[in-house]
Amino acid sequence: MFIRYHMTAPPITVTPDQTVAEANDILQQYNFRHLPVVDERGVLLGILSDRDLRSARPSSVARSKERHNVEERVKNTPISLLMTRDCLHLSPFSTLDDALLIFQSRKIGAMPVIDEEERVIGIFSMGDLMKAYRCLFGLGEKGSVLISIEDNDDPQALSKLVKLLEEKQVQFTRLVRSDGSCKTRAMIYLRIKTYNVRAVYKTLEAAGFTIHIPETTA
Repeated sequence: MFIRYHMTAPPITVTPDQTVAEANDILQQYNFRHLPVVDERGVLLGILSDRDLRSARPSSVARSKERHNVEERVKNTPISLLMTRDCLHLSPFSTLDDALLIFQSRKIGAMPVIDEEERVIGIFSMGDLMKAYRCLFGLGEKGSVLISIEDNDDPQALSKLVKLLEEKQVQFTRLVRSDGSCKTRAMIYLRIKTYNVRAVYKTLEAAGFTIHIPETTA
């Protein structure tokens, strides 16, 4: 769950005196969208995004000669004039949940990760977050199947499930209980490893559990 295990490190960084042209080349070469800006000690000064670079480009309605002149000036502009100085950041001990809430509330795509001396040691993007949750919830694992079980408010439901699965030697890797606050009814999500999911359905139903099948509407 900690950012240190999922961040991109070591990060590629730039200094404030480098030019827009240099930053643009780096973004294109590595297919990045964000570059931390650091001083000579690696301390975070700000962040530069592809959006910052696009906003500096001349208007498409400008005359070709004027647009060319502006583009040349922009290419030689130091990054310090375009970067976002007051940028959000994470620590290596921040959690995936911390990052998700910030991404969602602030509408940003990446954050630098800094150590106790504010030196940039990594960068964590929305893509990194998706990969981390994919790993956390076992998506794409061989033989992996996610089963939705309707929650009947039984406080012992999880312990009963674990006991049943162990008795029947059904290998499971994740067990999550949702209270129904995310636009669905209360549910238990069970991820198992099997190539015979119908047999598992029968085992669960025989023990009194209800497999959830979404209703279809006309």
